[in-house]
Amino acid sequence: MKTGLPYPHQTKSAFIAICICFLLMSATAFKSDAQTVITLQKAVQLTLDNNLQIKQSQFNEAIDNENYKQAKNNRLPNLSANPQASFNFGRSVDPSTNQFVNQSIFGLSGNVSSQVLLFQGGLLRNQILESKLLLDVDKSNTAKVKNDLVLNVITTYLQVLSNQDLVKAAEQQIDIANQTLDKVQKNFDVGNNTLADLSQSKATVSTSQLNLTTAQNQLDISILTLKQFMEMDPATQIAVERPDISKLTDVKTMYDAQAVFNSALAVNPDVRLATVQKQAAEQNIAVAKSYYYPSLAMFGSFGSNYSNARKLTTTGPGGVVFVPYPFTDQISDNFNQSLGVSLQIPIFTRFATRTNVKKAQINFQLSQVSEQLAKNNLNKTIAQAVLDVRAADKKYISAQQTFQSNKDAYNVTQQRYTVGLVNSLDYNTALTNLNKSEFDMIQARYEVIFRSKVIDYYLGNTITL
Repeated sequence: MKTGLPYPHQTKSAFIAICICFLLMSATAFKSDAQTVITLQKAVQLTLDNNLQIKQSQFNEAIDNENYKQAKNNRLPNLSANPQASFNFGRSVDPSTNQFVNQSIFGLSGNVSSQVLLFQGGLLRNQILESKLLLDVDKSNTAKVKNDLVLNVITTYLQVLSNQDLVKAAEQQIDIANQTLDKVQKNFDVGNNTLADLSQSKATVSTSQLNLTTAQNQLDISILTLKQFMEMDPATQIAVERPDISKLTDVKTMYDAQAVFNSALAVNPDVRLATVQKQAAEQNIAVAKSYYYPSLAMFGSFGSNYSNARKLTTTGPGGVVFVPYPFTDQISDNFNQSLGVSLQIPIFTRFATRTNVKKAQINFQLSQVSEQLAKNNLNKTIAQAVLDVRAADKKYISAQQTFQSNKDAYNVTQQRYTVGLVNSLDYNTALTNLNKSEFDMIQARYEVIFRSKVIDYYLGNTITL
């Protein structure tokens, strides 16, 4: 008798298949939900390791490093070889005898020459110093790019934390608004609230949902910006580690602007870059002036040649006999050397050297202005940063007081609204004021932290949370 039940081995196979499918689905789900945890220090390190702006600057630095090496190598003598082979037809000059002959000639010649510059107004030395300074310029620019990116990462990281708090606060306000709507709906159903009260409560829910959408959009944008700094795939899921902001009770907000400026001058990458650029421009004047002087060079060479047209003359029983001139004998007999010095005196160069000197001097003056401008901008920025951190601290204190006042007012209004002593308009107004004051307090708290970290940045301190 047959039944519809599967055999035991079929049941076991089906069970194993189901378990495998479940494990695969679980692994896939786990993989899709896996998130990379990003701390502030990790975000900074990933940016320094991966950011393409830094890599561009480092490649420029590598190029100038090779230029610096070459400037030092230019002090060495050069060495070149010039071998040559030719096959001439018809009337031509025998390269070994310099006589005209009317025959086919195969010839070989070659020489090795070398030259070294002895003097040209310190040109080589000045070029070495200039190349070294240009390398320092690129190193300073790399440091500037890194520091700017670090500040941007810190700013964005704090913005992500702030936006996360705003999203959480918006979600809480939706919960409160939905609870309120539920109460109003029940009261409306029994005739204790008007249609206007119900509509106002629905409007409050809609406003709270809009606030959540706005906050979530701002959070998504700030996370995307952070990923871009780290050169991370936008599709990568990350979780930003939240430090305990409540423990940051020692955030310094009182600074002396002049003292901060004096300390920042020694470490600020913008000022350092402008200073090194000025030094390179000053050295370029010396390079340009070197071309006013004569150049003295020493040279030397050696070489030889061979021609199959050249013959040896010998006397035999029949008279004069011409025999082939052996290759090795010709190379040995035609071996020549030279050694000498050459002097080049610039008499008139159509004022090219004078023009280059003037341009170098103007560039130096321009670099002086740029350096002073960098210092002035730093001074102005630090003065503004000191004022900003003080204002942010005052704003945070005021926001805390405002939030507490609105919280107390909301609690009282909620109690009175529950017993019907106030209408829904007054209740929703109190709720709106509470929401806004909470958002303001969250933003003010992160602004104090950020403004204080900016001062640390200018002081060259390690920034941590």
